[in-house]
Amino acid sequence: MRAVQIACQGGPDVLEPAEVDRPSPAVGQIAIDVAYAGVNFIDTYQRSGAYQVPLPFVPGLEGSGRVVEIGSGVSGLEVGDRVAWPAGARSYSERVVVGADDAVLVPDDVDDAVAACLLFQGMTAHYLATSTYPVHDGDLVVVHAVAGGVGRLLTQIVKLRGGTVVGTVSTPEKAELARAAGADEVVGYEDFLDKVRDLSDGAGADVVYDGVGADTFDRSLAALRPRGVLVLFGASSGPVAPLELMRLSAGGSLFVTRPTLVHHIATRSEMVARATELFGWLAAGRLEVTIDRIYPLDAAREAHRDLESRRTAGKLLLAVGASVPRS
Repeated sequence: MRAVQIACQGGPDVLEPAEVDRPSPAVGQIAIDVAYAGVNFIDTYQRSGAYQVPLPFVPGLEGSGRVVEIGSGVSGLEVGDRVAWPAGARSYSERVVVGADDAVLVPDDVDDAVAACLLFQGMTAHYLATSTYPVHDGDLVVVHAVAGGVGRLLTQIVKLRGGTVVGTVSTPEKAELARAAGADEVVGYEDFLDKVRDLSDGAGADVVYDGVGADTFDRSLAALRPRGVLVLFGASSGPVAPLELMRLSAGGSLFVTRPTLVHHIATRSEMVARATELFGWLAAGRLEVTIDRIYPLDAAREAHRDLESRRTAGKLLLAVGASVPRS
């Protein structure tokens, strides 16, 4: 079957179309014909060597598709069911095998492309705003890269919970997208610290959600109020240098955390609860998913280049078993 494989870590050119063996489900697993695979920064970290993975490796954590085979010991799913999964599969391929507990049924009113967008980035935004730092009514919140896939979903969830969002962007075009997602204030990366101080009368933000990393980390710390929380959930600009812990004391007894999705969907019940709330908001028109571009599977290199260049605003998908829309 067709897949995109990494034989050695490096730049986007190491993503190679390949023929690989078609997998079969073991006990407790399901096989899925992939419709769409999501493209995420973690895929680029695994490809580049920032995160070590066994080689050769088929990237892609998330996707959507249709169940084609069920292993023994699985209940609650049938061949033909439409499902999506947020993590764990090698989704840049025509067929994947995942644990039955690691996939969720897709509601009839949600198409495959939207389902492939919603779980990894949507669940990330969900746990950030509801678990890592539960946003409260009136909180002042900084969201970096607010026009990106996670940023736009996170902004919408923060607004649902009553927060005020200061979002950072790199271009005027992205600023318009950020305002459309509900950001109250949209500024360049060089201006967010002054904006936070102005809005808070010098007190600082309650929380900063930072998926950028090296370029923003120091100013994110400086933007916090005493006992504020810096949530570092990504490093699109590179890893953060080691932190001298006394900086947290000097800054006002600050908190820093580096969460990841896998620990926030550690149980089946938690994953289903997050997915159910996301799909519910989507159905009610309270949450909107933005798809920036859809590429054919063999164009994974181009998708990675576009993502790493920060030229994108919204979700990137690979059409695996689905058609690529005409531009």
